[in-house]
Amino acid sequence: MTDFNLNADMAEGYGPWRMGDDDGLLQIISSANIACGFHAGDYQIMGSVMKSADSHGVSIGAHPSFYDLHGFGRRQMSLSDAEIERLIAYQLGASLGVAAAEQVRVTHIKPHGAINNMACADASLSAAIVRAVKAVAPDIIMLAPVLSELLAESEKAGLPVAAEVFADRAYMPDGQLVSRSRPDAMIHDPEDSLRHCLRMFGDGEIQAVDGGRLKVAAQSVCVHGDGPAALVTARHIKKGLQAAGFQIKTLPQMIS
Repeated sequence: MTDFNLNADMAEGYGPWRMGDDDGLLQIISSANIACGFHAGDYQIMGSVMKSADSHGVSIGAHPSFYDLHGFGRRQMSLSDAEIERLIAYQLGASLGVAAAEQVRVTHIKPHGAINNMACADASLSAAIVRAVKAVAPDIIMLAPVLSELLAESEKAGLPVAAEVFADRAYMPDGQLVSRSRPDAMIHDPEDSLRHCLRMFGDGEIQAVDGGRLKVAAQSVCVHGDGPAALVTARHIKKGLQAAGFQIKTLPQMIS
C-alpha cells in the first residue's frame, strides 16, 4: 500500500478547559476523532472542531467511550452487552446530530481508551459495539486496531473497516498495546515514532517490546493529541512517510 491516513483524537476539552492543540493538528492530520462527551468534549466543542475539521478537508469521526469524565475514559468497566450497545448508540447519535447541525458528515467511528483496549481482546464486547454502530449508521467506517477482535467483528458484520496502528505506543507480543502503567508504554521521540511507522507501513510489521515481529496491514496511524510533543510528532511522521513515497488520504479515500 502506498497511501496512509493520519488520525488524532480531538475535542477532548470540556467547557472553557481545552486539551491539546486541535487547530494545529487539523493542519497536519487527515482524520479527526471527535470526543462525544462521555470522556471529554461537549456539544460546543464537538460542533466547533467538526466545523474546523471540515474546513481543513479532514474527515470526521465519532470517538465514544465509557461514561467516565473523571477517568478520561481510561478506566475499565464491566457492563452488559445491552448497556454497551446503548452507550455507543447514544454517543454516535449525538455525534451525528451535532454534525447535521454543522452541515458536515461523520464518516467513521473509533472507540476511545479503555473500551477500545478491552474490545481488542473481547469478541463479545466488540460484537456489542458493532451491533450499535450497525443499528445507527450501517455505512460508517469502523477505525479499529490491527490484530484486534474489534476489527474481526466489524469485518464479520460487514461494516467498512480501516485498520489502525499507533505512532506513539509500544506493542506487546500478542499485538495488544503496552499498558500505560508501564514506563515503556509510550514512544516520546518523534524520530523513534517515525521509524515505528515506517516499519509498520513500509515493512508491514510491528516490532513488539520483546523484539518479536508481528505482520500487519495498516491503513491509518494515530498520534495522541494530548501529548506535549503531539504537533511535532504528527508533522514529523507526515513528512517522513511522504518522503518515503506514501500519500496522505482521508479515511473515506483510503477505503474507496
